[in-house]
Amino acid sequence: MTLMSHDHACTDPKHHVHDGDAFVQEVERSCEQRGLRLTPIRAHALRLIADAGRPVKAYELLDQMKATHDAAAPPTVYRALDFLLEHGFIHKLASINAYVGCHHPGAAQHAVPFLICDRCQSATELEDERIVELLDARARALGFTAQAQTLEVHGVCADCAGKEAA
Repeated sequence: MTLMSHDHACTDPKHHVHDGDAFVQEVERSCEQRGLRLTPIRAHALRLIADAGRPVKAYELLDQMKATHDAAAPPTVYRALDFLLEHGFIHKLASINAYVGCHHPGAAQHAVPFLICDRCQSATELEDERIVELLDARARALGFTAQAQTLEVHGVCADCAGKEAA
């Protein structure tokens, strides 16, 4: 069993899956309940993302998948990622073009702000619904109908800041 590292921390630990095995099992349960098909390729991509413990780029996934699936090609990986994204099992960090597992794989799709370290590329899923609600309310107040939210805050994580100070 591989523990998900601090690199993809969650600020509300009682709500997320703590290890790769449990994460994949939660997604499998969710797929079964929702009538979705988690193919072996999709499950493999999900496992690689869960085990990485950090944001992973599509071509990193492709390289890892080729080790066990000779026929793995970019469209194969992108189709798997599209499925996992569409159903809320992973998040895409657009600013660094990478993917991380969702800490609430059994829940409905939701907007999640991320704190991304520019040094080590760690990503912290910020569990604060007030931020999402505030952005949505401000948009509505301006007559704007939000259809999606992506909030990625870049900076330096505590670990990297500590290394710098040492």
